[in-house]
Amino acid sequence: MSAPSVVRSVAALRSQVRAWRGAGLRVGFVPTMGALHDGHLALVREAMARCERAMASIFVNPTQFAPHEDLSRYPRDEAGDLAKLASVGTHLAFLPTLAEMYPEGASTWVEVEGLSKGLCAERRPHHFRGMATVVTMLLNQAQADVAVFGEKDYQQLLIVRRLVRDLAIPTEIVGGRTVREGDGLAMSSRNLLLTPEHRRLAPTLHRVLTDTASELADGRLAAPVLHLATESLQKAGFRDVDYVELRDAETLAPLAAAGAHPARVLGAAFLGPVRLIDNVPVMSGSSEAPR
Repeated sequence: MSAPSVVRSVAALRSQVRAWRGAGLRVGFVPTMGALHDGHLALVREAMARCERAMASIFVNPTQFAPHEDLSRYPRDEAGDLAKLASVGTHLAFLPTLAEMYPEGASTWVEVEGLSKGLCAERRPHHFRGMATVVTMLLNQAQADVAVFGEKDYQQLLIVRRLVRDLAIPTEIVGGRTVREGDGLAMSSRNLLLTPEHRRLAPTLHRVLTDTASELADGRLAAPVLHLATESLQKAGFRDVDYVELRDAETLAPLAAAGAHPARVLGAAFLGPVRLIDNVPVMSGSSEAPR
């Protein structure tokens, strides 16, 4: 397949999107921070299944990293990323500079109340403001018909859906299923930073969350089950467990037990300096009162 066209300015991006739309073509978009893997490529394939043209952005957004976080260590591989995008037939890659995204004097932020509280925000209190701001900019810049975001970053996905609704952004937000390694580990760019020993332990997060969701599916009280899940991760070698929680799948409200309404078990924990996140749905088979 041919390599995607590479543009680095908003003007060039919009010019191409206007040309596609003028030809009656629907446009799909996948925002990324690069270090692409098969999970990202699955999102591009989803965009291509829904639209005649697909594009991806690569921009490591500094405003969603705190000073002590891994911005400088975040994997970067522009040539490799472009080759991977070419392998699935991506039509355009948007690679903006920092100055293009944040012109001198930029002072506007987007914050989504409610959904941006708790879970990952406890550890990273400024992360979702930076994420919501850059995603709003990218959606406005790209003006695509469809944008695809991965379900692995579940809190992020719900925040993006809410900001698109609240700000009347005319882009449909699609959630792409989590793509996993053969041992169950959710694919993530940060997996490249795991040591061999930590990589061996990393699939434990998914196994524990899956077992926890299975135990909660019959409506039992969540607190003791979640406590045991946290202990299991600690005993397995996760040095710091941020959370293992049962939440409403649409509002992220904490749940005392799973019921008839969709729910998810979400977890985040550290292996060395690498923070892993994952989530699984709770397939409730009963609406009985919790016990």
